[in-house]
Amino acid sequence: MQIILMEKMVNLGQLGDVVRVKDGYARNFLIPQGKAKRATESNKAEFAARRVELEAAEKARIAEAQAEADKINGLTVQIVQKSGLDGKLFGSVTNIDIMAALVTQGFTVEKSQIRMPEGHFKQIGDYSVTIVLHSDVLAQITVSVLGEH
Repeated sequence: MQIILMEKMVNLGQLGDVVRVKDGYARNFLIPQGKAKRATESNKAEFAARRVELEAAEKARIAEAQAEADKINGLTVQIVQKSGLDGKLFGSVTNIDIMAALVTQGFTVEKSQIRMPEGHFKQIGDYSVTIVLHSDVLAQITVSVLGEH
């Protein structure tokens, strides 16, 4: 199915691009979420008329995400978890734990925005974590996992 992207999508394209995706992906995710519209002639004409407005809204979202990234960048979050004597945690620290720690410090992020490339943390130590506030805006924080006997 051919669709018009209503916002920048990672691995798909920029705002206004006409791309071909699988029918189910378009029908079940992109169109209901408002991220895309079917690439009909009427939708193409409507998009062309609203292009400036949509680009301005996208720039505003990027500016808002950049302001949030400036506040979060370099932040250190401490999470206390039960551990054994060897420094191994009972359980692990997940993106939900990091999200909860950020919320207590006054930041609102979704768990899907937190990227943990090595997976969940299972040892005591300091880890670097990336937070994706927008597809173009990334913030780096340090998660310090502390043990509790």
